[in-house]
Amino acid sequence: MCGKSRKSDAKAPARPFDKDVLAKARQAAERYQIVLKYEDDEWYGHGLELPGARGDGKTPAAAVADTREALVTMVAYMLEEGQTIPAPASEGNRSVQINIRVTPEEKTVLESRSRAKGFRGLSDFIRASMLEKA
Repeated sequence: MCGKSRKSDAKAPARPFDKDVLAKARQAAERYQIVLKYEDDEWYGHGLELPGARGDGKTPAAAVADTREALVTMVAYMLEEGQTIPAPASEGNRSVQINIRVTPEEKTVLESRSRAKGFRGLSDFIRASMLEKA
């Protein structure tokens, strides 16, 4: 996340969300964590559980509010599409580890895709990518 603001990657419908879906989305989005970064006199945020949800603002509070709205929009869209929304990271109890072997070239590609999607680490990217399709 650098330079100019990039809003949520989700494509919001051209119509308002159903009020019940929107209420569920707001409730879920309130439990998600937001990662903030300060750059070029602007605060930028993205969702930890949904890194494609992005926002910005002149203050940390403004960036959090903008990012939270992007999270609400993304969750509402996912709910309307029948997709499973991610559990809040704070609820995860990851106690099992798996290991995979890849070539150096494969690792480079995976790391590049991970960064491009806003993930802080390769493990989070692989887990989210694979569980999203489950």
